[in-house]
Order: sequence, then structure tokens, then C-alpha cells
Amino acid sequence: MASVIASKDRAPSAQAELLQLGFSIEGMNCASCVSRVEKAIAAVPGVQSAVVNLATECANIVFNSVPDAEAVVGAVKNAGYDVATETVDLSIEGMSCASCVNRIETALKAVPGVTNAAVNLATARASVSVVSGATKLADLEAAVEKAGYAARGVAVGEPVDRGAEARERETKSLFRAVALAAVLTVPVVTLEMGAFLFSGIQTYIVDRIDMQTSWYIQFLLTTIILFGPGLRFFQKGIPALVRRAPDMNSLVALGTGAAWLYSVVATFLPGLLPQGTQNVYFEAAAVIATLILLGRYLEARAKGRTSEAIKRLVGLQAKTARILRDGETVEVPLDEVKVGDLVLLRPGEKIAVDGEVAEGSSFVDESMITGEPMPVAKGAGDAVVGATINKTGSFSFRATKIGADTVLAQIIQMVERAQATKLPIQALVDKVTAWFVPAVIGIALVTFLVWLGFGPDPALTFGLVAAVTVLIIACPCAMGLATPTSIMVGIGRGAEMGILFRNGEALQTLRSAGIVALDKTGTLTKGRPELTDLITAEGWERDSVLALVAAVETRSEHPIGEAIVEAAKQAGLLIEASEDFEAMPGFGVKASVGGHTVEVGADRLMARLSLDIAPFANAAARLGDEGKSPLYAAIDGRLAAIIAIADPIKDTTPQAIEALHGLGLKIAMITGDNRRTAEAIARKLGIDEVVAEVLPDGKVAALHRLRESGRKVAFVGDGINDAPALAEADVGIAIGTGTDVAIESADVVLMSGELTGVPNAIGLSRSTLRNIKQNLFWAFAYNTALIPVAAGVLYPAFGILMSPMLAAAAMAFSSVFVVSNALRLKTSRPSLTAGVDTALIHGVRPPRRRRKEAIMNIG
Repeated sequence: MASVIASKDRAPSAQAELLQLGFSIEGMNCASCVSRVEKAIAAVPGVQSAVVNLATECANIVFNSVPDAEAVVGAVKNAGYDVATETVDLSIEGMSCASCVNRIETALKAVPGVTNAAVNLATARASVSVVSGATKLADLEAAVEKAGYAARGVAVGEPVDRGAEARERETKSLFRAVALAAVLTVPVVTLEMGAFLFSGIQTYIVDRIDMQTSWYIQFLLTTIILFGPGLRFFQKGIPALVRRAPDMNSLVALGTGAAWLYSVVATFLPGLLPQGTQNVYFEAAAVIATLILLGRYLEARAKGRTSEAIKRLVGLQAKTARILRDGETVEVPLDEVKVGDLVLLRPGEKIAVDGEVAEGSSFVDESMITGEPMPVAKGAGDAVVGATINKTGSFSFRATKIGADTVLAQIIQMVERAQATKLPIQALVDKVTAWFVPAVIGIALVTFLVWLGFGPDPALTFGLVAAVTVLIIACPCAMGLATPTSIMVGIGRGAEMGILFRNGEALQTLRSAGIVALDKTGTLTKGRPELTDLITAEGWERDSVLALVAAVETRSEHPIGEAIVEAAKQAGLLIEASEDFEAMPGFGVKASVGGHTVEVGADRLMARLSLDIAPFANAAARLGDEGKSPLYAAIDGRLAAIIAIADPIKDTTPQAIEALHGLGLKIAMITGDNRRTAEAIARKLGIDEVVAEVLPDGKVAALHRLRESGRKVAFVGDGINDAPALAEADVGIAIGTGTDVAIESADVVLMSGELTGVPNAIGLSRSTLRNIKQNLFWAFAYNTALIPVAAGVLYPAFGILMSPMLAAAAMAFSSVFVVSNALRLKTSRPSLTAGVDTALIHGVRPPRRRRKEAIMNIG
């Protein structure tokens, strides 16, 4: 693994501080590789020297400036090699807006060895990519703390509800703060503005409380509000200003602080202010603080709902397991189950961990993992997944995966990681927010000066009100929440539907796919041969022929033979023992069964036996058109039947293809099977383009050709031979019942194993991106439109000057609106299900509309 050599030398000439880092290089096998890597690294700006050791597979690099690990990694990859990297997750505290996100990312990227950092405001998480071993967790935490925030490393497999507990504490704290601030704000507003609403209040203040005393009371109550519940704004905002990195808290602290300080001067030192400007704005400061606290409280509650999918996934886990130890059945906590333990299961119980059925059988409800409602039959040797529910039978299973290795734990980790990533569309937000808050402070200052120089009397008062309003209304909370909240809810909803997005970029790219390329075997078809046709000649009975043929095929190891035997078992037929078995390469097989001579093979075997297959000519032609290769069975020298074995199309494939066409997509099939079979399936399903008889690298070349039209390509596959194509496609979609290699190579995983998940995933992608664009439009349009209004552009023509209190309410509403709009994604429903008229996970039913119209349309 790479490591920090941690030596800082000084160059004799420039006396510049040098930093040496170690990078683990993968893929080198000779001296020429060493030379190539050294040259690639040496060409990176800031690198003084690079020494690569083939034996240790490590590159020791000396930098003469700030180390750019990302540039080094890119140079090594461009040279054809790789650098070992890992991802570190951090939990961040103290963020409040998009500028906080930008500041923390900048701080983390400056740590030597960090190649990338993505901070998510909605989850309060940072996902940091580092060169393996090149930096310590403490260095990352220190960088975040230096930027003014708190950070804590998140261990792999750590329960996600730990973060939920912190959010719950924050929500309760905000509720208490809002309650106290509201109670104290009511009398402040009543004393200052009550006279405008009720004439009796003015009389009461004049007769019982003089105006000066009223200002003293307002001062006391407002001071308690600002430096009690509202102290958080100053604790975060003022240090950020000192660091010249202002954030939302800085804007609120400046706005409320300016209003409060001006009012204090007017109350206690009025002589310092020009005549006619001795006004107080305690009520504005109090109401602003209260409304922003209320907005944060509502936002915190709404943000908590965005992670409900993760909470539900965690809640699916069993708490205990009944295992067999030392010959006795004992119930133990889940974390005490070990690999190899025999777990006993009764009807209705939840499966504790992943395993393999050892004894017994049952039906298992796997809907919480796959999204598909129909229970799955399980018997000896079948795999079971933790958190699924046993239905009626009893069985025991051997634990194979526990803890963080279980399917559910990996799903949770995958969903969390995807929720924490950034979409390319977020780059626009990052660029804007990098300068937004300083720009707002500058606009507020210019606003104040313009009013002071050119405004009507009292110009100082007008300037203060306008500047405070600009500061308050421009808080970029909505900008920071617009994208991550939609990603969280969209990816979480996908997990509930059995659609796992491994990264956020796939969520955005999938919506733009113009072509969906499909593997055939295991994707369009069931992936295993089955007996599809058995047509008997006159005088023969189907079950009798099938039983005799199956008896012969029990001695064969060919997949065709296994399919025939399985069909006989499914039909409940008695399969007798066969004798004198003989395999005839190129022709077929022969054996004696119950006194009958049975021969099964191709048409050339029948020709050798001098049997006329003309009675089956029409059936053979039909089977050929369907891409099936017919076989024939002869019993006691007489032609008995024509048989076809094929990999049948999945029941849900036709409606999935129809739905994809309804989404305006072109469908292509890329397969290694023969062209005749592929074209027959394409005709039956209405597939637009067929690429047949290709090897795995040929699939990659086929994707390149499909891309020539300028459209993005999504590839769907399930086998090891699909892994290169899954990695090469703009979006790789793996059937979840496929191989681990295929799933690891993909961007999206369909846990149900059904093609119906593809249109559902595309529909969810389109809905999520549409939702993000709505949020971004609201956030940007809100600030763009209201900052000039807050500055007072409407005053010369219409005499309208926005109140700071109204600005605070609007700012709070904008954040709540963005989060609430994102939460609408929770109501999105899959357009297609593999089951027929059955409830989906959590009881959600498919909408009643034509398939072509069911496109996840939630706005």
C-alpha cells in the first residue's frame, strides 16, 4: 500500500520545503513499465523527482509544491497503469449552506494524498478519495476542523442510525430554540408594531409604558433571543468572517447584528445618529432570528425524511437468530452469529444473515431486497438472503455471510455511497456558491452606500433596512440543498424498488440514454435451457415419450439432456433407469429403457436409422424460424416425436421492451449466440438492431459503433463475459441475479433480475433530474429575482421597500420548498412490475394506465 514517507527536505538552492509521498502502482511487470511510469509522473507539474520500484510496486515521489495527487493518479492511468485508492467517509457537523460545502471540499482536497472530495449538505457526509495509505484519518479531520467545522470518520459497516440520532438531537435542539425565540419575539413585535394593528396598544404604551421603556424591554428580549437561541449564528458566522470565508451564518449574523446594534445606539446613545434617524429595529432582528430558526427546524425535519429509505433498510435486519450450538438450540444477538453456524428458521420468521439452505424447504418473501412481490421457493442448496421473510415452511441454513458482508449491508453501503456522490449538474452550483456569499456581502455594502448617498431622508435608516434585507434574503441554503436532497430521495426510492444506483453520475446519465443495448442470455432469456416443444407422432402419448427420453438423458451431461430431465420431473413422471447407454458424437444418444430402445438426436441420426422425418417438416420449419434447433426421438425403431430445447424468453421481457420503446429508446441486442437464433428473438420482441456471434471484446466494439450516432448507450447484462461492456457503456446496468463480476462492473444493479427494472430505472432517473432542475430553478430564480427587490429597485417607481422580516420568511420558505419538492420523489411508482396485479414493496401498487404512458411521471 502507498504511504506517506513523511520526510520534508530542503532544496539547497531554493530552500523550498519538499514533501515526499509513496504511491502503490498496480499493473507493472517489467523494467519498461517502471520507465514508463517514472516518465509519466515526472511530467506532472510540481513533481521534482519520481523513483519507481518494481519489486515493491511503489513510486516514491518528491514534490516541490503542494502535492497534486489527482494529477499523479491521472498521469499513471494515462500511462496504462493504476494507483491503489480507497474511499474515506466523514460525518460533518456545522454545515448550513452551499458555501460550507465548497469550503470543506477545498480544505479536504488540499490534504496531501487526496484525489477527490465530495461533500453532501443533505446527508452531512463527506466522501474522500485518497491514495491508499497516503493520508491519515486524523489529517482529514484536522483539515475540516481548520476550515471551521467538526468531522468524524465513519467506519465501514457503522450503523447509519448513528447519524439519524445526531439529526434527531439537532431537530429537538432547534425546536427548543424556536419555541423560546417565538415566546420572546411576540412581546417585542407587539410593543413595536402592535399600534399599527390595534389602536388600544398604542394608548396602553403611552399611558402605562413610555416609549423609552418600551425600547428597553425590546432591547432586553431581543438580546436574549440573539445571544440565546440565535447565538449559533454568531458562533459560526463571525469566525467564518474572520477567516474571510463567510457563509450563511455570516449573512444572518451581519443582518441581525446590524439591526440590533443600530437599535442599541438609537436606544442608549441617540445623539450619535443624525436627527430623524433614531429608530429601533429590535423587532426586525428578533423576527429574522426566529423565522430563520423556524426554517432550519422545518428543514431539519424534512431532511430527516429524505433518509427514510436507509432507515427502512436498516429496520429490515433481524435482531436475533436461533442457532444450533453444541447440540442445543440457542437464541443469540445478530452480531454473535458466525460464518458456518447452522441457523434454524420457523414459519413467519425473518432470515438473520445470508446463507445456504441445509435442510427443509419453504417459500421466502424477498420483496424487501428485490422489489418483487412473489415469494421464491427455497430448498436444499439454495441461497437465502438476510432480512427476507420465511413464509410457511421450516428449514435450516448454514450462515455464509455476516455483518458488513451480507447483501443487505452491502446494499445499505451502496445506497449511502451513491447518495453522498455529486451529479455533474452540481458543478454549476459549486461554481456559483464559491463566490456567492462574498458577492452578497459586497452587494449589501453597495446597497447601503447608495441609499446613504442618494436615498431620501432618513437615508441612514433606509440604507440599513435595504442592506439587512439583502443579507437575509440571499442566504444560499436552497442552492446547497437543491441537488443532494433529490439525489437522496431518488436513490432511496430506487433501493425500495430493487434498483440500486452505485453512483450519482449514473442517475444523471441514464436519463439521457438514447440506445439500450441488451445481452441475450440471462437478460432477455432465463439463462438456462428448457424443453419448449415436444410434438409426438401419431400413435404416441406425450408423457410416455418424455419419460423414456428423460430416462436416456439422465446419463448425459449435456445441458439439453438436463433440460429434458427437469421437464419430466416438473411433470411428475416416473423416470426409469437406463441401460447400455451410448453417446454418438455429432448424432445423439442411445439407451435401453424398460425393454425399449430409445434414440435421441439430430436429423442426421434419423437418416442413419432410415426414418422419414417429413411428417414433422412444418413443425421443424416453425421451430427453425423461432431460432430453435429441433431434435428427434425414435423408440424401437419408429419415429416418436420432435423435440426443441431453447433458452426461453422471460415472461416480463416483452412488456419491458414495449415500455422502453414507449420511452422513445432504440433497442439493440448484443450476443455471442448464432445469428439465426438472435434474429428470431429480435423479430419476436421487436428489437431494432442485432449484433450476434461476438466475443466479449466484440461487445465493447459494438457499443462504440452504437455510439457513433451521437447518443448515449446503456448496456444491460448479467454474465462475466458482459463485464467489459458494462464498464465501457455510458451506463452499465447489471441484472442482480447475475455474477458478482458483472454487478461490480455496473453503474446500476437490478436486484429483481427482471428486465422490467430498466424502464423503471430510466423513469426514476428522469423524474429525479426533473426534480433537481425544478429545485435549482427555484433556488437560483429566487435569489436572482429578490436580491434587487431587497436592495430597493422598486422604491423609486412604486415606493416599495421589502421588510427584513419578509425576507427572512421568504428565505426560510425557499429551503423548505426545495426539500419538500424533493420528497415528492418518494411517491414515484414503478411503471412496470414483474408480478401481475400484485402489491409492490411496502404496499405500493402500480398506477392504472397504459404501459407506454407509465413513465414515472411525478412532475
